[in-house]
Amino acid sequence: MRDFRDAKLMAKSLREALAEQNVELSHSKALELVSAQFGYDDWNVLAEKIDAAVPTERKDPISIQPAIPIFRIFDVTKAMEFYRDFLGFAVDWEHRFAPTAPLYCQMSRSGMLIHLSEHAGDASPGARVFVPMSGAAAFQKELIGKNYPYMRPGLEQADWGLEVTVIDPFSNRITFCEREIKQS
Repeated sequence: MRDFRDAKLMAKSLREALAEQNVELSHSKALELVSAQFGYDDWNVLAEKIDAAVPTERKDPISIQPAIPIFRIFDVTKAMEFYRDFLGFAVDWEHRFAPTAPLYCQMSRSGMLIHLSEHAGDASPGARVFVPMSGAAAFQKELIGKNYPYMRPGLEQADWGLEVTVIDPFSNRITFCEREIKQS
């Protein structure tokens, strides 16, 4: 069902339908007719309403996306055991400049992306990342259930929410946090 946000498309359809009947109508006149159909005095009033209905993030030509952390790794087998098998991330893609070259890959879970790199200089071991999430208690329970021999993360209550912190085999730390909204 069309609404006022479809006014431009409706004006175009009106012009095309009338053109098939050999009736010429300017684009501006078609916009004025559609505005009147919605009960507005003119196109400018309707255009302001349409502009107000468009989310702010779509108006801004600059769109900043979530950061993708890069973690330095030294052993692909240990990295996969930790990130894929323990944390449940999927391997999206892998890249090597040659068969024996260092690995660079992307992994993901529930919309979170991470890059793992064996390349010297890409990142420093011992990085820390804070990851907002929901379902921290269920996530911690899932991790404990996997019986990963090197880590049994706890569920910690911080002032800002529930946290599950894990440390990979290369000293990179990820804190998953279900933030709590404080009522005032």
